[in-house]
Amino acid sequence: MKKIEAIIKPFKLEDVKDALSEAGITGMTVSDVKGYGRQQGHSELYRGAEYVVDFLPKIKLELIVAEDQVDNTISIITESAKTGKIGDGKIFVSSIEKVVRIRTGEEDEEAI
Repeated sequence: MKKIEAIIKPFKLEDVKDALSEAGITGMTVSDVKGYGRQQGHSELYRGAEYVVDFLPKIKLELIVAEDQVDNTISIITESAKTGKIGDGKIFVSSIEKVVRIRTGEEDEEAI
C-alpha cells in the first residue's frame, strides 16, 4: 500500500476528484494548505500599497492506494491538475505499513 499526497491548485480540485472517481478511486482526504515552491509567492497591490504574498493557497489531497494503482493514480492526478504554468504542484508517494478500519476492524487493503 502507498500513500499519495498531492499538492494542487485549489481550482483544480473538482477536476482531479472527478477524474479519480471515474477511475474507481473514491477515498481521499482534502486539506486547505498554504505554501510556496519555486514561484516564491508574488507581490500584490492593495489600496495603493504593495505587499508580498509569501504563502499561496493550495489543496493537499491524501489517498491510500494498493501498489498496483500507484502509477495510474499519479497519471490521473497529473493530467487533471496540470495547467502548464508554474505552481501546478507536486506529488509525493510513501509506503504505508498498516491500515485499520476502526468501525469493522478490517486491515490493510480490505480497509482501503
